[in-house]
Formats: sequence, C-alpha cells, structure tokens
Amino acid sequence: MTPEKFVAAIQKNVLEAATEATVATLEHPPGRRPEKNLVEASRWFGTLSDQDQATLLRVLNMAAHHAVFGFLAVLDGSRVIEDDAEKGEFRLIFRKGGHEWEINSPNGTPLHDILNQQLGDRNI
Repeated sequence: MTPEKFVAAIQKNVLEAATEATVATLEHPPGRRPEKNLVEASRWFGTLSDQDQATLLRVLNMAAHHAVFGFLAVLDGSRVIEDDAEKGEFRLIFRKGGHEWEINSPNGTPLHDILNQQLGDRNI
C-alpha cells in the first residue's frame, strides 16, 4: 500500500461515497418513516432545476473534499489538533500479509497534497 493508493482509496470510498450517499438520501430518504428533516430536504431537492441540482452536487463535493483534505492534513501534521506547546504526531501504518508500509512518512509527499494532485481539475 503506497500513500497514493491509500489516498485514491480514501477518495473513492470516503469522499465520493459521502457525496453519493447524500444525494441518494435526498432523492429517497431511507426508512419506512424517514426523519422529518430528511423528508423536508428531499422535497426541497426535488424542486430544484437540473442545473441547481448539479450546482448542489458540486457544493457537496466541495464540502466532502474539504473534510477529507482537512483530515489528511491532520494525519500529515500540517493541521494541528492540540493546544499544547509540544505537538504529537500521527503515524499511519498499513499491515498486510506480514508486510508493513508507512503511509504518512514525514519525508514523503503530504497526503493532502496527493489528494489534490489526484483530483486535478475535478477539485473545486
């Protein structure tokens, strides 16, 4: 598992999945008796033109990107989550079949930069 493969998997299974799940929920609120706020959001979504729905999709992608980017920046140590003067560090290790890979090496390309590189022009 390389950092690039890790970020690609996060992009697909977290970032894109979050947007797709949100749209699916807006189109068809889940459950026999969906929560009132989901039903209201679904009704509102249904009133939007195709162009407005596409714009909302871009905004959802932007929000998902910002969340994943921020989380990766925390793993990289670029964004701190502690108020202490002495900061800790995250070490992300992937283990499989007796092998081990360090995903967020301090000497490697930051994961949040890899995300933006992989998204390229698709990044809002």
